[in-house]
Amino acid sequence: MQDIDSFNRLFDQVIADYHRHDHVDQEFVNPIQPGGIDHLLYHKCWIDTVQWHLEDIIRNPSIDPAEALSIKRRIDASNQERTDLVEQIDDFFVEYFREVTYQRDAKINTESPAWAIDRLSILGLKIYHMEEQVQRNDVAEDHFHSVEQKLQVLLTQRKDLTQAITDLLDDLQAGRRVMKVYRQMKMYNDPSLNPVLYGEKK
Repeated sequence: MQDIDSFNRLFDQVIADYHRHDHVDQEFVNPIQPGGIDHLLYHKCWIDTVQWHLEDIIRNPSIDPAEALSIKRRIDASNQERTDLVEQIDDFFVEYFREVTYQRDAKINTESPAWAIDRLSILGLKIYHMEEQVQRNDVAEDHFHSVEQKLQVLLTQRKDLTQAITDLLDDLQAGRRVMKVYRQMKMYNDPSLNPVLYGEKK
């Protein structure tokens, strides 16, 4: 298994690639060939990055209500696509650890590797945009100190989470933890499970 820090570098690259044009409707092109985890991670972080900016746009107090509703539905679809990709990443890990023999006292983790890595992607976005705040020259000194402190917390959080994921994957490889996945089973986007959606058919 590759170094988890390489995932952070990949996420940083995705975020930089997005900000070359910085537009939620720009064309998505995955530069990484399919077949490996990096291809999935690149796509996953791109979805996160577009959604980050959609969340900014929808909070504009002057936004047209019809546009806000359109963006909200776009965010809902993005959340579903994000969940689907995280589950594909977990499928990668299920296959990767398929031959592992579990120890008798092996434990189950509170979250799967992919959902932990999902948080790394979001942390990359938080760090990028907090660094933007640090670099502003149109704010008071107390704002600068506040965001600088927050940035340091985020950097520490990413370091700690990177180590925790590394430890989790080491434990999975050694059979000290069980690679077990529960699907999210989101109901609100499913027309057969959301009563508002299936009720329309009556």
